[in-house]
Amino acid sequence: MTPANIPISGTLISGRFVHRSNRFLAEVDVAGERALAHVPNSGRMTELFVPGVEVLLRPAPVESERRTAYDLLLIMHGDSWVGVDSRLPPGLIVDAWRAGLLPAFDGYQSVRREVRYGESRLDLLFEGPQGQLYVEAKSVNLVKDGLGLFPDAPTIRGARHLGELASAVRGGHRAAVTFVVQRDDVQRVMPYVDKDPVFAAALLDAVSTGVECYAISCAVTPNGSTPTRLVPVVLP
Repeated sequence: MTPANIPISGTLISGRFVHRSNRFLAEVDVAGERALAHVPNSGRMTELFVPGVEVLLRPAPVESERRTAYDLLLIMHGDSWVGVDSRLPPGLIVDAWRAGLLPAFDGYQSVRREVRYGESRLDLLFEGPQGQLYVEAKSVNLVKDGLGLFPDAPTIRGARHLGELASAVRGGHRAAVTFVVQRDDVQRVMPYVDKDPVFAAALLDAVSTGVECYAISCAVTPNGSTPTRLVPVVLP
């Protein structure tokens, strides 16, 4: 089964990145007018957010009382689009599973989102005759010479999620962290130790407990994102 394209809802318009005011706020230029855009991603992405680079924006609903006029969803990098919406990876994992791109998830019959475990909400819970599989999705946007790196900024929440996955394994369940690369120029993925040694250590600890690691590359266009292939996860 071929993975389905997960479309971007709404109509996108072109703009130019000006600067980033904070993690979730950017100033953009749209047809010569300055406006504010919500950035749905806490990563720094400094190699992507270059002044003047083309971005694709989704206008906020007319009736919205938001401070920002747009959502910033795609950035042109070189001659390819990179998706920066960190809300998409759980859905992309589900689509990859349905298409058979995640053979390790075969046999599960249903999936639920945003399932509480311990002190956290984990992204996905797959269920089937073989039991339960808890999955946490991580959005990867940084790629250097084919190497996808996560995170590009410290993430206390990410390390906590890995601890919850390890706890699920100790409780007799399967658990996995799945890195979703929202671009198609990646050959392998690894934790970015220099940016967040705590997350890298938590990942190694989780893996030693039995937590599984997977990574998926995606083709990204203005029409949406499509999971394309598994890539290996390399541990430091």
